[in-house]
Amino acid sequence: MVQDVEQLRTPSVSSQEFIEFKRKTTTIVEEYFSTDDVAATANELRELCVPCYHYYFVKKLVSVAMDRHDREKEMAAVLLSSLYNDVIDRPQVYKGFCKLTESCDDLSVDTPDAVDILAVFVARAIIDDILPPAFLAKQLPCLPDGCKGAEVIHRADKSYLSVPHHGEIILQRWGGIKNITVEGAKAKIVDILEEYLAAGDTAEAFRCIRDLKIPFFQHDVVKRAVVLAIERGGAAEGHILDFLKSASHQGVINESQIIKGFNRMIDSVDDLTLDVPNARCLLKSIIFKASSEGWLCESSLKPLGPEPKKAVEDDAAVKKLKAKAVSIIQEYFLTGDIIESVSRLEAENRSCSPSVNAIFVKKLIIAAMDRKNREKEMASVLLCSLCMPPEHVVAGFHLLIDAAEDAALDNPAIVEDLAMFFARSVVDEVIAPSDLEAMEEEASRRKAAGSPGMLALRNAHALLGAKLSAERILRCWGGGGTGKAGWELSEVKEKVSKLLQEYDCGGGVREACRCIKELGMPFFHHEVVKKALVSIIEKRGKDERLWGLLDECYGRGLITPNQMTKGFERVAECIDDLALDVPDAREQLRCYVERAKKGGWLDASFSIARPGQAPVPDGIAASS
Repeated sequence: MVQDVEQLRTPSVSSQEFIEFKRKTTTIVEEYFSTDDVAATANELRELCVPCYHYYFVKKLVSVAMDRHDREKEMAAVLLSSLYNDVIDRPQVYKGFCKLTESCDDLSVDTPDAVDILAVFVARAIIDDILPPAFLAKQLPCLPDGCKGAEVIHRADKSYLSVPHHGEIILQRWGGIKNITVEGAKAKIVDILEEYLAAGDTAEAFRCIRDLKIPFFQHDVVKRAVVLAIERGGAAEGHILDFLKSASHQGVINESQIIKGFNRMIDSVDDLTLDVPNARCLLKSIIFKASSEGWLCESSLKPLGPEPKKAVEDDAAVKKLKAKAVSIIQEYFLTGDIIESVSRLEAENRSCSPSVNAIFVKKLIIAAMDRKNREKEMASVLLCSLCMPPEHVVAGFHLLIDAAEDAALDNPAIVEDLAMFFARSVVDEVIAPSDLEAMEEEASRRKAAGSPGMLALRNAHALLGAKLSAERILRCWGGGGTGKAGWELSEVKEKVSKLLQEYDCGGGVREACRCIKELGMPFFHHEVVKKALVSIIEKRGKDERLWGLLDECYGRGLITPNQMTKGFERVAECIDDLALDVPDAREQLRCYVERAKKGGWLDASFSIARPGQAPVPDGIAASS
């Protein structure tokens, strides 16, 4: 680690680039303490595109927080933990804390208790696993004897990390939101609002909100209050508006939190219309009333935008699925039973309603993103196994893009997770690359360039454009496209050979297709085409069974045109080696290419050629 830190680029103070970074860092830190928007802060830091200076961001964030209240100290600790590895690399975090201990004498001039505060930050970083415990032993010899930085190291070690129950003590030192989970906070907010509507006791509701001690999460109170007003309407709407008006006038909820809550509501209103068809109209009415009463600045809100065009769907079916989708998904994550999950979804959506499928896709991925890599891998496998029309999956992805900004408040890694799901769906051939491009084009008309949804789409393109992207993306969550530990390439090839041999020896076509599908690697189906075609050529066309299997797989959509083309191309690449054992291999391949073109498997422009030669038109082999 020390070597890593020493190798980091240390900019000159005269560097114009560094001076500009320092200026922007100050703005980013101040905005974060005002908005508590982790996702926006992460995006702004990424957009500076100078990771070699991130250590200064760490130093600036902590040094500013040290001179403020416990709320800001807790926010700084939470932000560092959220940015670690995803935005700020480990050596940069390490170097940032080195700089903080080195400058503790200067910090003490403005902050008398700087030693104790910085010691807590160091201990908290170790508890949060963003600093290694060895930091204490390695940094101490680098500091002058008797300096305050050395005191910080000693105090972090002796006064905080060595005491009983030190983890709990340190985590609760600043009484921040980490004393209550996000889900727990949301549940308490719902309870407070329900009790308020039942009893009408405004003072008690405000007391309960203050007792939560989460002033930078009160936008969720606003959002959930507006949702209740829309869902219940009538007298409930009037009570909610009175509640929010009083909360604003009494300073219980500040203006920025109110605006943020309404903006979150605007982002998610289209989802609410599935339960309340006129939700958009009701939201417009609530915004107008709040603005007229003077406690909401309408000009500060996002534009609500035109109502999206939607096909007329069976509202009852949509509501029914929303109620059951969660149980289907939860049971799947527990059992891993793909067939049962597919059957249950088909039973709930017999008409293959596009909106029902889109909602299921959205709920599946959102549920997976809140869990571990195992569930993310399982979600990708299930999505591939559902065999939904691509346009239904794309519609679900659009719902995710629309909800990404809201979801980012709970999941700071939303951009990375969504990008990987988008890229994985292309690799698994659930959607086509052109679908991803169309999604980005459509989203760009509705979303800001720096929004989480747009960033996820751009990151997905970058992932797909990388070298060996398919294999990297397939193993992104530790799987091999099976929901289990990933197979090695040699294992997959062996399984393909075995299933083709079993089929060629008299196996059933349905069983062979099932085995190919259960490989769970649609991006590797070209191996099936290659091995089948090589076997056919070696037998000089005396056995048509394998050709019939390819025809069946193509007819069922199990092997796509892209994979079929790849398979033929791979055979063309090795045809010279094959010709050593089968002299007429090239001529046979030419005949099979023509046959595949007539069957619609290959595009009419497909041609074969020896390595190093230009393609020969119409698949005719070049003469030796």
